[in-house]
Amino acid sequence: MRFGTFLVSSALFSGFVLLTQSTTLPAQQTGISSIASTDQLPEAPRPQVELAAVEPPAATSQNPQGTQSPAPEPASSGSSSSSQTSVPAADEEKRAHDLAEEQLKQQEHQRVMGVMATFNTTSNKDALPLSPGQKFQLFFKSETDPWPFLLSSVVSGIGQADDSYPEWGQGVQGYAKRFGAAYSDAFIGNFFGNAVLTTVLKEDPRYFQKGTGSATKRLLWAAASTIWCKRDNGSWGPNYANVGGNLIGAAIARTYYPASERTVGDTISDGLTVSAEGIVGSEVIEFWPDIARHHKRKQEEKLARQAAQTAAAAK
Repeated sequence: MRFGTFLVSSALFSGFVLLTQSTTLPAQQTGISSIASTDQLPEAPRPQVELAAVEPPAATSQNPQGTQSPAPEPASSGSSSSSQTSVPAADEEKRAHDLAEEQLKQQEHQRVMGVMATFNTTSNKDALPLSPGQKFQLFFKSETDPWPFLLSSVVSGIGQADDSYPEWGQGVQGYAKRFGAAYSDAFIGNFFGNAVLTTVLKEDPRYFQKGTGSATKRLLWAAASTIWCKRDNGSWGPNYANVGGNLIGAAIARTYYPASERTVGDTISDGLTVSAEGIVGSEVIEFWPDIARHHKRKQEEKLARQAAQTAAAAK
């Protein structure tokens, strides 16, 4: 089943490489809060006799009981300073979350050839990190899109033709088992690799397109993405989530594959096959914009030639 998926991805990538033979790839807060100063306290009240000798009675500031009103105490600045610091921090965090949400919404419209969903891809090198909820949202959006169902149906057809896992038999029942296994493989692997582990390990589940530089550098960049990724703090490091997710998915798959496939070797082989498929997918995603631009330019040139021929014939 894994091999069938790999064949589909490899064939797709090979076609893209042939199309690019004639394409010239483009060069691609913390401060200490000062305590607010208080107003100078009024002088201590003097004896009434002295006040009478110095000031007229109307000038005294006494209350009806004959005692001076106490001075208001200055407001404490400690709590207000703390609240003033926390409120802007919370606002900043909310703004960052909302901006990341906008960027995520834009990604959900990306496709290769109008079919292959590439929601886990961004060309924005400064894209904000995703929250745990956004990572699960991205995973769910990707796995409920028609694309994984279409891919699973093709892989199942190849498996049916090759009679892979003969224990499953042929006919509708055999195809249903192969389709269920193909889709479950992708769903479980991506659940752990793109949602659970990326949240726990604080890794970004997206592929960051390079888009510039030589073709060789871009090829190596795309291939390395399966083992090297961007982290939520902006640094780069080993892609533990992707590799771990592939192996976990392969291990869980042993529960619904035939008994003859429930070995350690099969688990490791399937995990590595999924990683290889990820490399092929990254290469396609990396160079697809160039292929699309090349095709668009050729179409424009063709239309220009036809317009010129029409104009010449009209003279």
